[in-house]
Amino acid sequence: IYLCICRRIQRPSTELFPLQGIQIFISFFIHALSWARAPAACLNFNCMLILLPVCRNLLSFLRGSIQCCSRTAARQLDRNLTFHKLVAYMIAFHTAVHIIAHLFNFEYFMDAQLNRNHSHLPFILSEIGNDENVSFLNPIRSNETSPTIVMFTTIAGLTGVVITLALILIITSSMEVIRRSYFEVFWYTHHLFVIFFIGLVFHGFGRIVRGQTSRSLDSNDPDVCADRFEDWGKNESGCAVPAFAGNPPMTWKWVVGPMFLYVCERLVRIYRSHQKVVITKVVMHPSKTLELQMKKKGFHMEVGQYVFIQCPSISRLEWHPFTLTSAPEEDYFSVHVRIVGDWTQALYEACGGNKSELQEAWKLPKVAIDGPFGTASEDVFRYEVVMLVGAGIGVTPFASILKSVWYKHIQNNEGVFTKKIYFYWLCPETEAFEWFADLLQSLERQMTEKDMADFLSYNIYLTRWKEKEAAHLRVHHEDENDPITGLKQKTLYGKPNWDNEFTNIASTHPGSKVGVFLCGPPMLGKSLEKQSISHTEAGVKFIFNKENF
Repeated sequence: IYLCICRRIQRPSTELFPLQGIQIFISFFIHALSWARAPAACLNFNCMLILLPVCRNLLSFLRGSIQCCSRTAARQLDRNLTFHKLVAYMIAFHTAVHIIAHLFNFEYFMDAQLNRNHSHLPFILSEIGNDENVSFLNPIRSNETSPTIVMFTTIAGLTGVVITLALILIITSSMEVIRRSYFEVFWYTHHLFVIFFIGLVFHGFGRIVRGQTSRSLDSNDPDVCADRFEDWGKNESGCAVPAFAGNPPMTWKWVVGPMFLYVCERLVRIYRSHQKVVITKVVMHPSKTLELQMKKKGFHMEVGQYVFIQCPSISRLEWHPFTLTSAPEEDYFSVHVRIVGDWTQALYEACGGNKSELQEAWKLPKVAIDGPFGTASEDVFRYEVVMLVGAGIGVTPFASILKSVWYKHIQNNEGVFTKKIYFYWLCPETEAFEWFADLLQSLERQMTEKDMADFLSYNIYLTRWKEKEAAHLRVHHEDENDPITGLKQKTLYGKPNWDNEFTNIASTHPGSKVGVFLCGPPMLGKSLEKQSISHTEAGVKFIFNKENF
């Protein structure tokens, strides 16, 4: 309160500053303490939330618990990374406002010490606490120091610098171009969050933001005594010298719960990482795609789920996510790894991908598995009509789904609610089709034998091609099987007309709920979500679900 009164006393006349921007600047200077405290409260709230979206086991438990009650609520949990990013943006924003406001505060504190005028209330307040065992208000205790020195010699200042540097490194290394091209940089710098939270908890222990004690307010009312500061302590004034105390630290109360949950999460991951995993088969597919088939005791999965893989011989700290491409009905679980970075290249070489001879089983690298974790694709069999859209390697979640469909119909499973699947695969190169073509050929053959050719409608699109490939495709266009995939269904060229596709599906299945599942780039996701909304009419409801790509 005294700080606000002091600033009102010193407030410059707005007649000298007619411009609105300058008036806003003056207002910010006058209320800088409020501008610092409000973002601090918001930071506490956002830091409480930031860890929860990355507690994967907690999210899987919540998803399974509320699935039976509300499918819409369960789908929101699939947007955990989007929520995590939004909270991070708010932390960055409030941190910036908090820092700028405190820079103004310290400038004001320093001015109060430099202007040694006993008729000046800020100076009188700064002098309080110079004697021993007397509480102070101004954290800058001398006119011979500077805000910079205070910044690096106080708990609040030092932890504030550490927090800010950690936050800058975390945010800059989280940019998509760095995350995709230099994943290791993103992975290691993101673990600076440990330093960030330690600094955050101790930031308030210095109690640098101080206020008048409730007991002092009884003997020194700021509204009454502010104008009588020259007589403070005199019996006839009725105003005692005010006493001040630091505000108790509050941040730990906000973050202790999420930090405990996250520690439990990491302990579960450590336990899982020590469970034995056996690589039973390694398949080298064209276009540098590595398939690992593995077994692990007690491992149970659902379609569309993913796992995190660690290879200790490559790095003991790095865990990389991969979608499971096997079906729950198979006695193993598998992933397909596209070789695009240093870690995947090292895994490729460790599994003998760069050797012509067969790799002996005992020479294969040891791996650790964390998971499986749920995704939106788990809901695929809850819809009567399903659209599956994959782009490039984004087809991997749907490999598991299509395999599971195949097994269910082989076993004459009457509990399959899904009656029709529309599958779309968009690929920029012909080599990418090869590893998935075997599965599609098996499905095509099995569906034909069981007289279920209409159950699965698949459309494969080649979005880019070379001149030599175009010439080859023209020559073999009339062949019974497609020259690229070997399927009876011919490959299409270019990109789908999504408006036509959604219109045709809506007219074919009136009154149905159509589940739209995508694993692909954000631009394609925006297009499909827009189509889902615009075609939800005439009794047909398209429900859009997106995998993390």
